[in-house]
Amino acid sequence: MNTVADRYRVRADAFESKVAAVEAGQWENRSPGEEWTAKDVVGHIVDMHGAMVRPFGRDLGPAPSLSDDPLGAFQAARADVEAILTDPALAATEHETPAGKMTAEQHIDQVVSADMVLHGWDLARATGQDDTIDPEEVARMWPGAQAIPEQMRIPGAFGPGIVVFGPEVKVPEDAPLQDRLLGLLGRDPNA
Repeated sequence: MNTVADRYRVRADAFESKVAAVEAGQWENRSPGEEWTAKDVVGHIVDMHGAMVRPFGRDLGPAPSLSDDPLGAFQAARADVEAILTDPALAATEHETPAGKMTAEQHIDQVVSADMVLHGWDLARATGQDDTIDPEEVARMWPGAQAIPEQMRIPGAFGPGIVVFGPEVKVPEDAPLQDRLLGLLGRDPNA
């Protein structure tokens, strides 16, 4: 059993359920901590899926437009990434990333898979859904969040218009771990 593929699938299922629950009139709602709407959050996740297939000389396959069908756009991008994760040769292919050389499955796990957790919170907040992050995910992400290099908080450090993490939002030391994680990731859990 491939734990990276399984973890991706669980995270994608959770994100997809949030996308599916967005009501038609909520797509222009602002997300917290970003200059994005709910639709922009989904667009970012779709774009990040595209970044995962580019090292293979691929683009995302045919898909509904984000404007017309955000759920369909996400589902199509998800299928493209799952095709890499379920192909042992592709999953094990190494390539250069902004964080150094790693396999495709490591890159997917560390970037787009983890991104769906945080941006799932953004989408839930923007659209009035339950924004509770699975406590196992919070615990898994906590050590890495504590070690975010300051360079990753500098807008444009990885290219024009790219902001990896915003400035840390201070939260009380006795706040729930989810709130402390969100603060380290540049989110105000009380916004």
